Amino acid sequence: MAAQPRRRVALFATCIVDQLYPSIGMAAARLLAAHGCDVHVPRGLTCCGQMGFNAGFRGDARAVAGRTLELLRGQGDVVLPSGSCCAMIRHGFHELFDGTPHQAAAHDLIGRTYELTEYLVDVLGLADVGARYQGRLAYHDACHGLRGLGLGAQARTLLGHVQGAELVPLPAADECCGFGGLFAIKQPAISESMLGRKLNNIAASGVELLVTGDASCMTQIAGGLSRRGSPVRVCHIAELLANMLGTH
Repeated sequence: MAAQPRRRVALFATCIVDQLYPSIGMAAARLLAAHGCDVHVPRGLTCCGQMGFNAGFRGDARAVAGRTLELLRGQGDVVLPSGSCCAMIRHGFHELFDGTPHQAAAHDLIGRTYELTEYLVDVLGLADVGARYQGRLAYHDACHGLRGLGLGAQARTLLGHVQGAELVPLPAADECCGFGGLFAIKQPAISESMLGRKLNNIAASGVELLVTGDASCMTQIAGGLSRRGSPVRVCHIAELLANMLGTH
């Protein structure tokens, strides 16, 4: 039987991964390459435009997103290790480009853009990616992935097949951690209160590792745990699935 052709995948690492957590991008690339994908990162790719969009600067967001749109033309499937940025392309690009000369290109991009766990499970048909972890872990649902894209089952499918791991339900796993981008800056008291609830639920779960699919949630929760002196670690799901914990 002839070997299946490898899928061409453009990895859209996202701003926070590119600037602060390159190991997440490397983990995502390693995962995709190990499971039949030719992975590349289009040169010059930067931001999806979400920050400007959420702040109400639609013109600035359209300019940034338009550059992204051009760079991703003809680049194959687009995969992001972020439900937040993926949701921006899936939904925000409709608002930015529908009724403009870029509408067709935007709809084409929307139709081939995926969040990482969604791509691994729903497109590649994977469940066991060969990951290993000895200990108890739980999964926190990032808001945009859960509510904007309807994700959650995919990550739990992958985590449920991690050798040696015990996947523990996290109380109120679907509640926001309080980050929300500009929300944490404009409403710090409410953000801190929401984070406190999340930290209490993590402590109640008795896990050693909290896993999430967005680096922004990871940053918010890890900061809160550190300030409390908690021994619980937080990681992005790509790092766990690629067996890259402890390598940086």
